[in-house]
Amino acid sequence: MKTKFGARFSWLMVLVVLSLMVAACGGGSDNKNAAPTNTPAPMPTSASTATTVASPDTSSAASPEASPVGLAGAASSMTRDEFKAQLASHFSIEQPGATGGQIVWASPDDISTTNPLLMTDQTTANVLSQVFEGLIGVSPIDGRPVPGLADSWDLSADGLVYTFHLNTAAQWQDGVDFTADDVQFSFDAALDPNLNYANRSLVRSVVKSYRVVDADTFEVTALDQFATFLFYGPGQVTIVPKHLWESVPLNRWSFDGGSTGTDLSRVVGTGPFRLTEWKAADRVVLTRNDAYYDVVPSIDTFEMVVQPTAETYVNALKQGDVDIVEILPAADTAGFQQDPNFTVDVYSIFALTGLWLNLDGTHQPAFNDVAVRQALMMSLDRQSITDNIYAGFGEPAVGTQPPLSPSYNPSAISPDYAFDPEGAKQLLAQAGWVRNDGDDWVKKDGQELKITLSYGSGDRTVDSLAAYVQEAWKTIGVKVELNVVDGGAFLELINNKSFDVVLAAQGFFTDGSQGYVFRCDSIATGFNITSYCNQNYDALDEQQIREFDPATRDAMQGQLSQMVWTDLPVLPIRFGEARTGYSSTIHNFFPNGYGFLWSLSYVWVEQST
Repeated sequence: MKTKFGARFSWLMVLVVLSLMVAACGGGSDNKNAAPTNTPAPMPTSASTATTVASPDTSSAASPEASPVGLAGAASSMTRDEFKAQLASHFSIEQPGATGGQIVWASPDDISTTNPLLMTDQTTANVLSQVFEGLIGVSPIDGRPVPGLADSWDLSADGLVYTFHLNTAAQWQDGVDFTADDVQFSFDAALDPNLNYANRSLVRSVVKSYRVVDADTFEVTALDQFATFLFYGPGQVTIVPKHLWESVPLNRWSFDGGSTGTDLSRVVGTGPFRLTEWKAADRVVLTRNDAYYDVVPSIDTFEMVVQPTAETYVNALKQGDVDIVEILPAADTAGFQQDPNFTVDVYSIFALTGLWLNLDGTHQPAFNDVAVRQALMMSLDRQSITDNIYAGFGEPAVGTQPPLSPSYNPSAISPDYAFDPEGAKQLLAQAGWVRNDGDDWVKKDGQELKITLSYGSGDRTVDSLAAYVQEAWKTIGVKVELNVVDGGAFLELINNKSFDVVLAAQGFFTDGSQGYVFRCDSIATGFNITSYCNQNYDALDEQQIREFDPATRDAMQGQLSQMVWTDLPVLPIRFGEARTGYSSTIHNFFPNGYGFLWSLSYVWVEQST
């Protein structure tokens, strides 16, 4: 029997990881670019027998026993019916008042691929999440793991073996039945080094093996009792059809028409929409999948049009040429809030906007001195940035855990790094960087402290923030050259760590884990673009990912946040707020910090008479 539960939650975990590094920092767009790809060691593949995943050695790491309460809470999943009841009580989901019509979303960026296992940016993930699905996802209510293509899952008594019970009504959009063989195939592909899958090392850090039990049952074995297992492991692998991809060598996937969009008959998922058109740098069209196994969308099509600049998509929304803008520029938000023709939803997101410093010792050796990093931090008036550049949206960052995180506790973080330019100058002087009479810039051993600040183009809010940083650091005698980078070049700059400082927003998991951003081993195989390495951080993170007691784990994550705050590999500026503006003719649209388009299957639009 088909349930009335939308499976739009099954990709939210993937979205979180793919939004790890975005260029626009909460101004006009928070979804420009993604994090660097990983380069883990090879792993073997197999057929339907258990596949063993090569992984880092964690035998010497602390591994406290998970609490009985924690294991009991993870032993069985929420059922679809239970989740449906939660959604109904939390969101005011109306019965559709009309069917048909289209919705147009203005995006500053185009998608980069039509293959979900090759994507490295959030725009692509937002689109493909309506076409492809994963085993599990994140609740738009509280961020906990919920059913996706798996109706439910069970956990063995030892807390290591997860058994996923697949939805038996799900099928591929070409009519072929969806089975556990597709899941096995997708895991094999994602974890094979011949496919450049961005989150491979994250999955391999927690997954020991996996196997097909039967056509509707899939089993995954963990390396240890991980509180993060569902987030790091099954939640990261999007399922693709074996029958369409098994004949294509993995090293040729990126050239295949099913990845480039030149053969849309090969872009086949299990989701509520089919991808029916992609005109590069112009538009992507999704069409309702009438054979969807769950809530069939009410709208006929969902279209994404590429509008590169804030001025363009703001004007398009005002004129009715588009229906949705994901993040309105801060300065334009009030106008839309006051216009009855539009609705604006303002909500916290799992993102930290900051200045990410390259600590590799070669690009800017001055950053190796924590006093220099502290001076740069103290020269920034974070409250003024929030009030004047972001029109009061969001809040100044204290620590690294955003307000939606279960570990958010700014009162426990110190020092406050209050705005103190004179104190910043003193710190620089103590570090040997002094400004002599008549000099504009501080010098050490005759060399000026000169920094290149790189950031993504196309957003006037971010332009204002970059200009502010340049002026603030000039005040303390630090010369800043602004480097405005377009699109893929920004991602390449991050991947290659070829920068002094990048201004960017960092996305995080909903459970509070941040080790994939700050651990030493994440420099080469994760998302640690700053090359920050603190062995004490790593040791504590090994404990917190295995800790199931919520209060104890929150305290550990708070300590980890404090370590980063003390060491300052990133200068945290603000915790972002999204400002999603859309036509008031759209109903049942509930964008929030757990997902932008999670409710698209429920949306209906008023029809003009």
